[in-house]
Amino acid sequence: MFKKISKVVWILSVISLFTDIASEMLYPVMPIYLKSIGFSIVVIGILEGVAEAVAGLSKGYFGKLSDVSGKRLPFVQIGYVISAISKPMTAFFIQPAWIFFVRTTDRLAKGIRTGARDAILSDESTSKTKGAVFGFHRAMDTTGAAIGPSLALLYLYYHPKEYITLFYIAFIPGIIAIAATLLLKEKKKTNLSPTLQKVSFFSFLNYWKQSPEEYRKLLIGLLFFTLFNSSDVFLLLKAKDAGLNDTHVIGIYIFYNMVYALFAFPVGSLADRIGLKRMFMIGLALFSIVYFGFSINTNLYIFLGLFFIYGLYASATEGISKAWISNISDKKDTATAIGTFSAFQSICTMIASSFAGIIWYTLGAKTLFILSGTMALVVIVYLWRMKEKPE
Repeated sequence: MFKKISKVVWILSVISLFTDIASEMLYPVMPIYLKSIGFSIVVIGILEGVAEAVAGLSKGYFGKLSDVSGKRLPFVQIGYVISAISKPMTAFFIQPAWIFFVRTTDRLAKGIRTGARDAILSDESTSKTKGAVFGFHRAMDTTGAAIGPSLALLYLYYHPKEYITLFYIAFIPGIIAIAATLLLKEKKKTNLSPTLQKVSFFSFLNYWKQSPEEYRKLLIGLLFFTLFNSSDVFLLLKAKDAGLNDTHVIGIYIFYNMVYALFAFPVGSLADRIGLKRMFMIGLALFSIVYFGFSINTNLYIFLGLFFIYGLYASATEGISKAWISNISDKKDTATAIGTFSAFQSICTMIASSFAGIIWYTLGAKTLFILSGTMALVVIVYLWRMKEKPE
């Protein structure tokens, strides 16, 4: 099974592993740290919303720029360097403007690298191995998402409230990721024709008109689902409201990432055999089960089971969606196609989380989870009826 994974894919996956260790060490700590230096919940929400919007929109721009320039490696290297440097910068000053700048810079770095990196992953696979390659990368990436919070919990257990030191420690895996990018080499591609064409920030939006019809139909389904797929924070809040303590909640989050990491590669390989579309639809069915379950459950052990299924859902959709997009878009537009999807997805995610908060507040958590689970079933029907062109 690992024969499908090239040296380049291994290197990119190791880079993502260490980058996610750094990021996820800080993810559960960031809100606590920001509150400790005087940030309100509202300001924290605005900060995260702006940061994610910058990340999403920049994925479209830099993906387009990568395709137009015919270069991949510079975007990958610059993106990971900026991401690593931004981690300790958070601890330098506590002024709101500085925190906004650093957090946005970190997310911008993700936007710079994502389209080009995914294009390299696509180039390192065939239409019959896309699921395995993207699944393997997601597995390594998510392993970092499990290791990072675990290290943070361990550190804070022995050094309570020493958040600033943790920001400096997170720089170490970031440095390892930067060093690993030096092992990559730019490949000459005959399908990429560098031009002197100027690329405006929103030029990737033009790709919607130029893209294949199947791409547009797929994105409509994916983005509609995203509108009802709010932040995982709401699942954790529901677990918290059901009586779980902070340690249990963080532990469940780590457990979910471990399941996701464990199954992403084998599920991706299975998707190559049964079809990416079929696997994605199975993932949506699992999502529905989880959300319907969250609408009625209050038991810790059932929550563990639901988060296990949620990990399976993630392994059947996250990498699979990018593999599917890369299969139906022109090879010379791979970074633009994935970047455009990511840009639209980030906007829809912001809308989804905002509406989720409103629905939870006005109609209750049960209504929110039932609505999300139902809409996932609607998308399954849409994708099932969507015709695919034979390869």
